Amino acid sequence: MILNDTAEFATALPPFRAICGLDLGTVTIGVAVSDGMRSVATPLETIKRKKFTLDAERLLQIIKARDLAGIVLGLPLNMDGSEGPRVQSTRAFARNLEKLTDIPITFWDERLSTVAAERALLEADTSRKRRGEVIDHVAAGFILQGMLDRLRFLES
Repeated sequence: MILNDTAEFATALPPFRAICGLDLGTVTIGVAVSDGMRSVATPLETIKRKKFTLDAERLLQIIKARDLAGIVLGLPLNMDGSEGPRVQSTRAFARNLEKLTDIPITFWDERLSTVAAERALLEADTSRKRRGEVIDHVAAGFILQGMLDRLRFLES
């Protein structure tokens, strides 16, 4: 079930279960997960994209193994807020994934998440090679943390 409203997504989530954040690229998918209290996002892994069925199979393995309650997909809006081809691709991915799982799926504006992830990795003095290996799941962590902070705000 795809929910475009954060409040609806929050209502659809069972309590005390983690959620995941995805940074959907053309070559890779960055994956991050939250803790059960949904307060901290942790980068998990980067999936090398092959084709949708294989990508979805790996995501569903992660979801099942970690008993995740929801999916937050980074929405790559243009800087002016308009939707381009990458947004259409992300929405199509969500529609296809929705057919394979009944957990709620929502979107989070991911503008500048990769920039923030790159900056954090540079500040941590991460080598260029290592940055290339982890940038996508670190960006997924920024996407997920944004949603977790919003969910916590809705609770208060």
